[in-house]
Amino acid sequence: MSVSNTNLKSYLTTFIKDDSLNDQIQMILEAFQHLHIKKNTLFVEEGKICPYFCFIESGILQHNIVVDGEEKTTYLALKNSATAALKSFIDQIPSRKNIKAISDCDLFVIDQKNFKNLLENNEAFHRFYYNLIENQIYRIDDYRIDLLTLTPEERYKKLLANEPKLLKEVPLHYLASFLGISSRHMSRIRKNII
Repeated sequence: MSVSNTNLKSYLTTFIKDDSLNDQIQMILEAFQHLHIKKNTLFVEEGKICPYFCFIESGILQHNIVVDGEEKTTYLALKNSATAALKSFIDQIPSRKNIKAISDCDLFVIDQKNFKNLLENNEAFHRFYYNLIENQIYRIDDYRIDLLTLTPEERYKKLLANEPKLLKEVPLHYLASFLGISSRHMSRIRKNII
């Protein structure tokens, strides 16, 4: 099955923000390959090196760690976003987390060699990566502050306001773990808000 990379091109353009670099985007697109993975398949396994940086064409990837035998969601990557176990991928060291498909996923992936080549030789990709990382740092900072300053109800309301598609697409227990609350508490919060 052939999957169009039109969404990837649009995503790159959003972060590159410079029309004079559009001719370099084709080179970036050619470096990415399509990969389909089934629901419950590990994209990255803890203790192994992350093989790819990816763009999610469709599906959801759950970043998780296992603490005392319990899976804890640390991040949810949705359609039209990029993700990886970045430290593992860049430094080629074992990952400290798993990344699992919680639905069937169509991804566009790039290996570390081609990624680094683009980063060093393609101004458009360098700009894309810089802006993407800056954006992610802002989001991580906000998430950490929210965990410390907002009640579970306030975190849920913020998620409802800012990421309504998460609430529609992601199973309740993953969302509860991501918000740092139990599934039972999450159910009570949803009943009180709806």
